Amino acid sequence: MSHFYRKYGPFLILCLAGFATFFCSYLRIPVLPLFAASLGADPARVGMINGTFMLATGVLSIPAGLLADRLGRRIPAIGGILLISVSSLLVARCQTPGQIGAAYVLFGTGLAAFAPSMLSLVADTMPPERLGRAYGWYTTGIYAAMTFGPAAGGLMGKSLGLRQVFNVSGVMLLLIAAAAAAMLPRTRAARKTGLHAMIAASIELLGNRRLIACLVATAGNCFGFGAFLSFFPLYAAGKGLDAASVGIVFGVHGLTNVLCRIPVGMAADRVDRCCIVVVGLLVFAAGLCATGLFVSMAVLAACAVLLGGGMALTFTALGALVAESVPAAQRGLAMGMFNSSIYFGLMAGSAGLGIFIAGIGYPAGFAAGAVVAVLTLGCFGFMMGKRKMT
Repeated sequence: MSHFYRKYGPFLILCLAGFATFFCSYLRIPVLPLFAASLGADPARVGMINGTFMLATGVLSIPAGLLADRLGRRIPAIGGILLISVSSLLVARCQTPGQIGAAYVLFGTGLAAFAPSMLSLVADTMPPERLGRAYGWYTTGIYAAMTFGPAAGGLMGKSLGLRQVFNVSGVMLLLIAAAAAAMLPRTRAARKTGLHAMIAASIELLGNRRLIACLVATAGNCFGFGAFLSFFPLYAAGKGLDAASVGIVFGVHGLTNVLCRIPVGMAADRVDRCCIVVVGLLVFAAGLCATGLFVSMAVLAACAVLLGGGMALTFTALGALVAESVPAAQRGLAMGMFNSSIYFGLMAGSAGLGIFIAGIGYPAGFAAGAVVAVLTLGCFGFMMGKRKMT
């Protein structure tokens, strides 16, 4: 038992910290729109609040990753939890939608600091030959938290009141930050080079074809998923489906995504991870394209399985590829770029297709998202293949 803990204990702590932080953070997801509406926000204002959070996360993930390389992973990770906690406690005291938007900038900032640092710690803690299953287990915990956190938050909102959910979230995150300060593994400190030298070395990452290929594939997948998240509920409502049916489709997607991560991670340590990315993006694109061909609820559930399975394949393998493609001293920045690609891809899919979807229709919009995913897959394959030839 002691041998097992010495070998895997630090990694298990990372998984628990990731799960706990995202679970408590996502308690607010179903409550925020209702709380903002109770303060006078219309749907457009609610969308702006969420957009502010996503923009802050996307923009700040890269400098936060650079900070993790300079200061070490623990400080940004713990600081990120504290910022998320403060944002929850501030929202509980807001009296206007504008105040909620300002508090949500802190939420995005905290997530930008936390996520890349934790992804880097996973790679720092586990050997290269086990990166696939490490990211499989870690992201399983993350996506399980994203699935169960909103469900628990909805129940709390009904029993305790909307405002109290943010108080509970904030207090629990404070406790998690204290536990993280005591228990997060201490990895070898980054070499303390000057800031100018670090920035110059970081710019060199733009010439890392493997890293750029991974970022392009990440953004392409998230572009399509952003379209699904934003427009599937409207598409389903137009087909006569109620909110419960929409929830079932999203639940099937989330459950498939969670359950597939661990076996995909194990496979990613045995076969070519690039092949897993290719298969994952193709499966995802097929599911997204088929979503626009409404036949029945059963077909939509099957499409959700394809979407969830494709994302599990793609992102588990991409996380390991990003980690192994850069030096350990620049891993925080690389993971920050990876995180930024996720959020900018989601925003582009939602905002970009939102401009055209009223004119082209939802099926064509989903097909366009699938085409973008396949095009980025072509870029991924070209850049990875050229790297292998040189």
